[in-house]
Order: sequence, then structure tokens, then C-alpha cells
Amino acid sequence: MPSTLRKIPFSVQILLGLVLGVALGFLARANDLSWLASTLDTVGGLFVQLLKLAVPPLVFTAIVVSVVSLRGVANAARLALKTLLWFGLTALIAVSVGIGLGLLTDPGRGVTLDVAGASAPKKTGSWTDFLTGIVPTNPVGAFVEGNVLQIVFLALVVGAAALLAGEAAEPFVALNRSLLEIVQKALWWVIRLAPIGTLGLIGNAVAAYGWDLVAPLARFTTAVYVGCAIVLFVVYPLLLAAAGRLNPLRFFAGAWPAIELAFVSRSSVGTMPVTQRSVERLGVPREYASFAVPFGATTKMDGCAAIYPALAAIFVAQVFGVDLGVTDYLLIAFVSVVGSAATAGLTGAIVMLTLTLSTLGLPLAGAGLLLAIDPILDMIRTATNVAGQALVPTIVAAREGTLDRAAYDSAGRRSPVDPVEPAAAADRPARTDRPSPVPA
Repeated sequence: MPSTLRKIPFSVQILLGLVLGVALGFLARANDLSWLASTLDTVGGLFVQLLKLAVPPLVFTAIVVSVVSLRGVANAARLALKTLLWFGLTALIAVSVGIGLGLLTDPGRGVTLDVAGASAPKKTGSWTDFLTGIVPTNPVGAFVEGNVLQIVFLALVVGAAALLAGEAAEPFVALNRSLLEIVQKALWWVIRLAPIGTLGLIGNAVAAYGWDLVAPLARFTTAVYVGCAIVLFVVYPLLLAAAGRLNPLRFFAGAWPAIELAFVSRSSVGTMPVTQRSVERLGVPREYASFAVPFGATTKMDGCAAIYPALAAIFVAQVFGVDLGVTDYLLIAFVSVVGSAATAGLTGAIVMLTLTLSTLGLPLAGAGLLLAIDPILDMIRTATNVAGQALVPTIVAAREGTLDRAAYDSAGRRSPVDPVEPAAAADRPARTDRPSPVPA
């Protein structure tokens, strides 16, 4: 990468890619330039493919290493439990925002779409599929098919076994640490291509969809963006201030590179290295961050699994003329809090939506009505997901008294990917400014 380009902050590079992509997308659509639209599609597709290529080894090694690293964390069980509780609490708040906004805006009222022509998406979810799909029939198949949920299950089991095996498992753990460093190093190279990927992804979305396709679903699209914005810029800051006694502006300054990358990549797992680096720069202890961030990247989905399914379920019910009652809204909240692992950090939230629709007894074909604009919705959903994945470990560390508040207050002065990729964990100097433990 030219030295002059490296001097431009990474966030500015992505913004430039975003603006240029929108301009090229409009140019391709207005002048029917199929070759330009095809080029943008190829560029964006290759970027997403490169991110997905790293997902199976990244998820497996990150979770195995993070589970084993809990051995060196004081009160590890309590930290893990508090992390899960905060995951559930924030998901409940997010789905409540989605339901409230849906009741307020009625996103499906007056929408005229070809309901008869709608069909259920190829990938659907049900509680049976979700529960039986957790355990793979073939461990190799889980990696070949890229089934993140099954990879998470295998990694948790293997990590727990290695943790209990102790010293005998150290060679295996060392191998996983080495593989994790290699995968992350390669992924950093892909992340550095994010500005180009942004140009292709945004440009293709504009060229392919345009306002003509979005217009019939404008109210629903607006509701999703407003709902995610409320959670991002109202709920999360209130939680930071009230529960963590933290300045929300510092949080966004530190976490913004991850949120920005999530918006354009539409992949929580692909963004995970930037998220973890951001969380560490916010002052969260590395040992805890290495557990909470990978775990959150595969299970913590406030955008895809809470706000969006709630609004989409209300939309589908209104389009098909089905009245929802209090019990239905409670079921939406239950599915969002318990079933969010069904999304497993990949692009798109169709599986989670069909899981919600099937639980409510709504037509799965309703999900097909929203497939056309799903990439546009997925950008803000994934950005919300990643913000929540950074928020929870920050709050938990603050409440446990382990957050480095000096690091938190100075967060954002340098981006986790700016101006060069960060050093590997083994290359980073150990911190010496933390107080030594008091002898018992």
C-alpha cells in the first residue's frame, strides 16, 4: 500500500470508499452500465469471500484459546455468567425497542406487494433444526460447510476438555494459539482491503436496488435503521453511563473502527479481530476480552436477532392480515433472547427471522418479501451487533473493577488498524502499570 495512502486514517479510507461506491453505483444504474455494476459486484463479492474464508479456522481457534485462557482469569465462572446475563439483558432491551417501534410505525400497513408470488427462502430455521443442528454428524463437514454454530459447539467442547486436561493439553493449546495468530495476521491483510471492499459492496447495492425497489418497503427500512440507531446511540450510552459509570463518547471513539467495518462487511465474525483489538484499547483485560469477544461474535446479535426479527415479524403479520397478541410479542422476545445463536455471526439474518416466524405460526414466505433489501438492512444490523459485542465486556470489566480507565479515557486517539496492522499478541509488550496483587 502506498505510503501516502497509509497516512490517511483507516476510517477516512472507508468513508472515501463509501462515497465513491455510492457515486459509481448511481452512475451504473442511471446509465445502465452493466459492466460497471458487474465489476462492483465482483469486487464486493471477493472481499466478502475472503472474510468468509477465514471464518471456520478463526472461530474454532479463537474460542478454544479463549476458553483455555479462562484458567488465568480470576473468578472466570462469575465473569462468564455475568457476560451471558448482560448478553441476555441487552438483547431483551433491543427486542423491546423493535417491538415498540413496530407497534408505533405499523411498517406493514398499506404495503402492496405480490404476496402470492412470495416463497420461503431456501435456508429456514425452526427450533428442531436449531437444536439438532448444533451437534455435527461429521466434524470435518462442519468446517467444509462453514456451519459456524456447529464449529462453535465443537470449539467449546474441545476448549473445555483442554482446560480440564491441564498440562497434558498444552501442546494442542500452543498449536491453536499459533494457528490463531496466523489466521488473524492473514485476516488483517483482508481488513486493510476494506475501503476497496466498501466501494464494491455499496456500489453494487446502489446499482442493484436503487430507490425503485426500496420505495415499497421504505417505512420498514426506515424503522429498522431508526430502531438500530436508538439502540446504538441511546440505549448503549445510557447503559455505559448508568451501569459502568463510563463516558459513552470515549466508548464510540474506541469502538468506531469495528462498528464501521461491520457496517460495510456485514460480518460480525469477519470483524472480530478489530472488535477485540478495540475492546482491549478500551481497557478491557486481554484475558477476558479474548473470551468475551469471540463468544459474542457468534452469539450476541442485537441487530440481526432482536431488533430486525421483531420489526419483520410485525411487518409480515400486517401484510398477511394476521393480528398479533400479547403472547405473540412475548414469544418474539423469548426467541430473540434465547435463539440469537442461530445467526452465528454470518452475513444475513434470514435463519433467525424464519425461526421467529415459525414460532409465531406466520407464513415463512413472508421472509421472501424482504430478501430483496436484506443487504441494505444487514449493514446497520451488523454494526449494531458489533457495538453490542464491544459494549458488554466493557461494562462487565468496569463493574468488576478490572477496566483500565486511563486506557478507556484515551481510547480512539489511534485506530486499531491505523496506520498499520497491530502486532501479534506475542509481540505486544506486557503491561506493567497494573497494581500487583495484595498478598493474602
